[in-house]
Amino acid sequence: MKESNKLLESLPADFFRQFKTGEEFTGFMDALFKRGVEELLEGELDGHLGYEKHSPSAGDNKRNGKKSKTIKTSRGSYRIEVPRDRGGSFAPQLVPKRKRMIDQIEDAVVSLYAKGMSTQDISRQVNELYGVSISSSTVSNITEKVLIDVAEWQNRALDSTYLVVWLDGLVFKVRQENRIINKSIYLIAGLNTTGHKEVLGLWINDQETASFWSKALTDLRVRGVQDILIACSDNLSGLTTAIKAIFPDTVTQLCLVHQIRNSLKKVPYKNRREVARDLRHIYEAPNEEAATQAFLGFELKWGKTYPYICSSWKNHWDNLVPFLQYPMEIRQLIYTTNMIENLNRNVRKFTKNKTMFPDDSAVIKAVYLSIQNVSRIWTNAIHNWPTIASQFLILYPNISNIIF
Repeated sequence: MKESNKLLESLPADFFRQFKTGEEFTGFMDALFKRGVEELLEGELDGHLGYEKHSPSAGDNKRNGKKSKTIKTSRGSYRIEVPRDRGGSFAPQLVPKRKRMIDQIEDAVVSLYAKGMSTQDISRQVNELYGVSISSSTVSNITEKVLIDVAEWQNRALDSTYLVVWLDGLVFKVRQENRIINKSIYLIAGLNTTGHKEVLGLWINDQETASFWSKALTDLRVRGVQDILIACSDNLSGLTTAIKAIFPDTVTQLCLVHQIRNSLKKVPYKNRREVARDLRHIYEAPNEEAATQAFLGFELKWGKTYPYICSSWKNHWDNLVPFLQYPMEIRQLIYTTNMIENLNRNVRKFTKNKTMFPDDSAVIKAVYLSIQNVSRIWTNAIHNWPTIASQFLILYPNISNIIF
């Protein structure tokens, strides 16, 4: 900026007086911009070939004329001359080869859509950035290409073994047959044998049901998953049965946080802290035997006052206490569905501006793009992975593909 100011100050005082109209000055600026771009390209080619124009060649590769190219900027369209080399290896950075303005716009549209912006907002933003007017329907057409990526991602082959999977659903409002209804997006995330988290797939249905979870789990089986060691979920009725039907050897663990919330839901405030403390003795027990004794003590103390709490823990007991058979590091992974709930929060963050989706494909596009954003930060193995990997190898000696 300082150099530009110095250059302007060095111009003669009457330099700008030669322009009689605004159009003349604009024409001069356009020609100056075009000439500047072309000179910069010549400089790039000088650096690529190792010698300046009209100088002796420094190697076998030489200049080979020019080709015309139209570029679009916020100032408008320009026809420029791009220098070439005989070897065809020159790839200008200022004006990339085979990179059209529409490619940049499409990339920008998809990026803005992934961040939760509406089609109208994207139209305005593109106009401001590129000086190009596109309609909301054009934005939708551009993002439709995302569905091709979704299909490839949804049908990709999966690993044969996952140490832990987490299952949960999100509800979105979607227009269907002139009505706005709630639809559920099913999400399954897994911990693979290298210690990395990944989202295995997403599915959409009118509501979250155990039968549809069976279809989603069958899809995992078809895509190559042979074994899931531990599956963590909330206490949706029938979900545990659905998991066992597709993966009979899987240990099913219900989310203790959901169980505790449901237990305290109807407890008056005056007793809530004491009831929560007594429940803690159950899930913080060192083993299942101690947990059973803690529950019997809880039932003796609160059974008559809050019978529904006791009956709920009894009915789900076999799926609430499996985590107690594992070392502490694995317990922290499976006693709650916090991992996938964190994923859900990130999805909500990217979709919060969309109060209603026009159709199923719009929901799928938005959720898929938000998942891709989250996946970019899942590049490292989970915390304490070497210890957890060693524990899984001891507990499951037949799992030979765990990588430290």
